[in-house]
Amino acid sequence: MKYQVVHKTAYSYSEPASLSQNELFLCPRNTVNQKLYSNRIVITPGPQYEDDRIDYFGNSCRVFMVQHPHKELVMTSISSVEVTAAVTPSADTTVPWEEAGKYLQEGKDPDALDASQFVFPSPLITVNERAYNYGSRCFKPGRPVLAAAVDLMTRVYKEFTYDKTATTVDTSVDQVFKNKRGVCQDFAHLLISCLRARGLAARYVSGYLRTLPPPGKPRLVGADASHAWVSLYVPQSGWVDLDPTNNTIPGESHITVAWGRDYGDVTPVKGVVMGGGVHTLTVMVDVAES
Repeated sequence: MKYQVVHKTAYSYSEPASLSQNELFLCPRNTVNQKLYSNRIVITPGPQYEDDRIDYFGNSCRVFMVQHPHKELVMTSISSVEVTAAVTPSADTTVPWEEAGKYLQEGKDPDALDASQFVFPSPLITVNERAYNYGSRCFKPGRPVLAAAVDLMTRVYKEFTYDKTATTVDTSVDQVFKNKRGVCQDFAHLLISCLRARGLAARYVSGYLRTLPPPGKPRLVGADASHAWVSLYVPQSGWVDLDPTNNTIPGESHITVAWGRDYGDVTPVKGVVMGGGVHTLTVMVDVAES
């Protein structure tokens, strides 16, 4: 499936801002199942400094600085990308979860060695006894790792409520456990925490999800949003994506932008501003078939 993705972020300031410095992760990745045809990022007002770089995880990053007074900052990313469904291994034929953890510890091949960095806690994801115990119902001794992970994903989907007002970008995994509410970012962090508690490698994936209108209704331009899910390393099969918000293994409707240890590594728009007074943020994302 080929898509055109438009992601527009706009800040309006009550007073002129004298300087704004930002880092953008808005360019979709090239992967085995995804081909990026083009990406264009337009920044208004025009920055005095602008550069592109590839970060540690291989993500495309735009950094820029606006160094003159401005009362509005608008960043628009326009991408053309094609996604094909990944070939997912049969969950019941994957290696036992204990063996998957041992495989990562041994690091006998480059892929396992690279994946092992996603076993540890990260700034926004704790790994503790609570996360370990929550997964115990799914991770029975000897159970295939992907079957257990899919079962855990389903449990998160059923036991936690999607609520845009329940959390912020700083909400901890422990708070999500307590409140049983959150958004895609929270559910991804929680699932990753439970997987890492088992010694498994799980990374945070930022991207977009193509949504469909109700039958008979027109598609609303700008109704889509940024999305987040999880990728689990499965020995002999590679990385397998899991979307706990929708209880599904991502396919052609999921567009990958970036991945890292947690949300903090791949925040779509992150930066600092000097001055500006009170600011208002608006975000619009549109994913359309092309």
